Amino acid sequence: MATTSFLDLSRGRPLPPSLSSLSSACPCRPSAVTLPPSRAKLGGRLDFSIDATRPVFGLGPIRGLGRRRRRLIAAVARAEPDHLGDGNANRYLEEVQKGHELSNSEDAVSEKQEKASQLKKRIVFGLGIGLSIGVVVLAGGWIFTTVVAAAVFVGAREYFELVRSRGITAGMTPPPRYVSRVCSVICALMPLLTLYRGQIDVSVTSAAFFVAMALHLQRGNPRFAQLSSTLFGLFYCGYLPCFWVKLRCGLAAPALNTGIGTSWPILLGGQAQWTVGLVATLISFSSIIAADTYAFMGGKAFGRTPLTSVSPKKTWEGTIAGLCGCIATTIVLSKIFCWPKSLLSAIAFGILNFFGSVFGDLTESMIKRDAGVKDSGSLIPGHGGILDRVDSYIFTGALAYSFVKTFLPLYGV
Repeated sequence: MATTSFLDLSRGRPLPPSLSSLSSACPCRPSAVTLPPSRAKLGGRLDFSIDATRPVFGLGPIRGLGRRRRRLIAAVARAEPDHLGDGNANRYLEEVQKGHELSNSEDAVSEKQEKASQLKKRIVFGLGIGLSIGVVVLAGGWIFTTVVAAAVFVGAREYFELVRSRGITAGMTPPPRYVSRVCSVICALMPLLTLYRGQIDVSVTSAAFFVAMALHLQRGNPRFAQLSSTLFGLFYCGYLPCFWVKLRCGLAAPALNTGIGTSWPILLGGQAQWTVGLVATLISFSSIIAADTYAFMGGKAFGRTPLTSVSPKKTWEGTIAGLCGCIATTIVLSKIFCWPKSLLSAIAFGILNFFGSVFGDLTESMIKRDAGVKDSGSLIPGHGGILDRVDSYIFTGALAYSFVKTFLPLYGV
């Protein structure tokens, strides 16, 4: 009887006849697939013989080899189907088809489980973050400011890492690492200075001057890209978030029209706790959350027209749904808190919060797109980095403070 060689999967060469006979004679091995005599070529380099009377491989129910077995059968069936009998070929093709269907179903189930796990993480951590932020906003003072400073520090670190990423550095020179770290600390100090000194302009100007001087004194040739990216980091990550401190802690006038203040527990501050800054901050935060939620739901249900190439997943339909949800939330909360008193002011406040959140999100998406990354970090499971969660708030604080301070007479009371 002629001896048939067997394929060694680990080395891609035939096994010696002695080993093949031991393989077929071993009673502990399950029966394998047998094929008619044929020669098949896999990948253009492997050339092996297949004997119909002897097992090709030990293809029994070995864990972890399901896909490899199906691929082998599919490759052999595709190699020379004419040499197989019609009945055998049909049987093998049916088995290959079943293998593909099983593989596709397994992949679909695995993908669904992964998406469900990600959604569960997003919901759990989203609720936890929302409740924590609500408590921090109600506390105000140094507690609110410290949390803002911590978020600013982490966000600044993520921003400068994005600036130093390969996608951005391919077209510019990033600032030195020590400058990035110093700027992150300066950004974290800005909210604290805003709380205790009231103004931040002098601090920002001084910080920008020292950063520019450090860049000019560094070794090598300083580049304008280093200066521009660093100063924008000070403005984007440090200066703009300070307006939330000015809004929450600076506008301390009592919200006399707030009916909920009469029933607020005296242990939590009583009516004096409900200041214009607190009410305005709660309405802004709630309207931004509503805008994101309604935009996501509207985009999933009706989204067809892309909004911009910066963020391909955003659609005009989702944007309109987010705008309507943001305005509706602002109006409802204005009725509950009795601030602002005018319906027109509430609508204008909702529109302002919405546009601030949308363009803040698009700005961060533009930075990530140039950096070539999906998320700014991985600090929050299911959500990405700090910048991924607070990008809608960065510009909104300055717009909300300017609106309440400048355009609403007597803070809207």
